[in-house]
Amino acid sequence: MRLARRLDGIEPFYVMECAKAAAELARGPGCDPAQGGRPMIYLNIGEPDFTAPVPVREAAAAAIAAGRTQYTDATGLPALRERIAAWYGERFGLAIAPQRIVVTAGASAALQLACLALVEQGDEVLLPDPSYPCNRHFVAAADGTPVLLPAGPAERFQLSAAMVEAAWTARTRGVLLASPSNPTGTSIDPQEMGRIVDAVRRRGGFTLVDEIYLGLSFDARYGGSALAHGEDVVSINSFSKYFGMTGWRLGWLVLPPALVGPVERLAQNLFICPSTPAQQAALACFEPASIAEVEQRREAFRARRDYLVPALEALGLRVPVRPDGAFYVWADCSAFVDDTRDPTRGGSWDLAFELMRRAQVALTPGRDFGRHDTARFLRFSYASAMPELQEAVRRLGEVLGPRRTKVPG
Repeated sequence: MRLARRLDGIEPFYVMECAKAAAELARGPGCDPAQGGRPMIYLNIGEPDFTAPVPVREAAAAAIAAGRTQYTDATGLPALRERIAAWYGERFGLAIAPQRIVVTAGASAALQLACLALVEQGDEVLLPDPSYPCNRHFVAAADGTPVLLPAGPAERFQLSAAMVEAAWTARTRGVLLASPSNPTGTSIDPQEMGRIVDAVRRRGGFTLVDEIYLGLSFDARYGGSALAHGEDVVSINSFSKYFGMTGWRLGWLVLPPALVGPVERLAQNLFICPSTPAQQAALACFEPASIAEVEQRREAFRARRDYLVPALEALGLRVPVRPDGAFYVWADCSAFVDDTRDPTRGGSWDLAFELMRRAQVALTPGRDFGRHDTARFLRFSYASAMPELQEAVRRLGEVLGPRRTKVPG
């Protein structure tokens, strides 16, 4: 059977490969308390330990009990689109027309729809390196070419307008950004975001901004939406992270008015509609009790960040840019590795597996997130509870603390 050539540009999702390895180790004697082991601590997956707020779960049960489970419009329940639009006004002071919002089967479907609507074969899309791997794969799946631009601490691991202007060619179609970012937890300064949007607009391109962690911003300076920079910005968002609804698979797009119809046509054919029970439940996300609950959780994530960053620094895992959102720390592990030239071997890849075996702490090596210097970085997720973070740091200290030597690379 001949496979489509577009699959050549889709790499494995190594985060999940590492998760499988951690699960296998967790079944071994090193993690079996009966054999003197200790349970694996998972700081490798970006899933909040909090689940959907109580009103959301109750709303889902009520909708199912009442039989409100039939198809909705491909663009989502009108009432949910209105509630999302109102949230932009309440949270960000933005007047977003509900008609610009398309509810989707998770942020993944939102990204797929946006890329299919905007990217043609041979089009190039600029992304930062490092960045979330699936974002570049959505571009490749639309037969476009993702172009990764090296972004270091000086740029907060993000693109700048100058980088976009320097990299733009006749084949460039647009940019795909994420603010706050996975894996770094860093956001684009709003003034710089404005300059990027202007640079892309002058060239007739598109600006896609993944804002699924926007609700989990800890710094008011970076807590605004890119939608403030013009109606032509496309924002991708999700109920997964801020509202703790990961497995419900519900997200949304905010689109320029002219793009709503084409995206609706794609959504009708590809997805019919998002999950109706999930949409019915999501209406309760915007009730005062739900907002109060998720805001308390945001403060819990902030406290975890404020503990973890200095704790890692004390171990010799330098954090070049303090994360201002999401629940990730991008930590430099070069004090403990030799060869950081190749992200597919040695470096943080080998160190992550060593720490899984010796400390029973699962981490994510930089390999997934790009090619620029990623072999010297580990991604830590602080989506786990504080006691687990504290125990993980203690265990890492057992392995890393007594030595600042290198592991073979």
